[in-house]
Amino acid sequence: MSREIVALDDGATAQLDRWGERGPLLLCVHGMTSSRKSWERVARHLADRYRVVAYDQRGHGDSSGVCGPMTLARATRDLENVAGALGEVPYALIGHSWGGAVVILGGRSMAVRKVVAIDPMLRQRDDRWYAEFLEDLAPIFALQGAERAAKVRAEYADWPEIDRERKVHAVATMDAGPIQRLRDENPAATWDLRETIAAYPKPLLLAMADQTQSIVSADDLDLVRERGGNHVRVAIFEGQGHSLHRTAFDAFVSDLDAFL
Repeated sequence: MSREIVALDDGATAQLDRWGERGPLLLCVHGMTSSRKSWERVARHLADRYRVVAYDQRGHGDSSGVCGPMTLARATRDLENVAGALGEVPYALIGHSWGGAVVILGGRSMAVRKVVAIDPMLRQRDDRWYAEFLEDLAPIFALQGAERAAKVRAEYADWPEIDRERKVHAVATMDAGPIQRLRDENPAATWDLRETIAAYPKPLLLAMADQTQSIVSADDLDLVRERGGNHVRVAIFEGQGHSLHRTAFDAFVSDLDAFL
């Protein structure tokens, strides 16, 4: 694995990690309270056949000091900036949650061949969802340093160690600000990807959590199935939660391999 820093077009920077030395290029985008390192287990799995790159989104990981803007449009522009810095169009984009929304948007406008979105945030969530999310994060953000790391390890004790430690990295120095700004800077009218997915122009894999745990409603998923067209494939991971690429790793990478 190698790492580097790239400049974004508004003066901010993003840190990248790279895995693999041959094959098509895959660019990965994490979700809220994750970081580029959240892709490490997936990247290691792919690294003998693909070159995998992941970067820290604003407010997360080693970009925790980049406090904004936090609009979905800015995040998509960051994706385009990172891809431009790589000097070639990625073969595929892979994103989770917030990052899933970013790759769906970016995949429509960029000349990538395929897009993978893991339980993507298709629509802006309401204030109640954010309030509950921030309440869950409050005990972690109240701590610092080793105490915070210990709290994260305890909260995610059922995750594989590699994923647990990458979660420690993601939130090591972040605070609630980026999450609050994702709420406040993205009116519902500006974050609704249902029409973006309609007749999607290239292969799109939607790897979805169990409906009882997904952030996508059953009605929205039905609409995606109805209007997405022949390029859109929906895979439901029964019994699995939002971070299924961690908790259902073997099943997920099996689907991912077949799709890629």
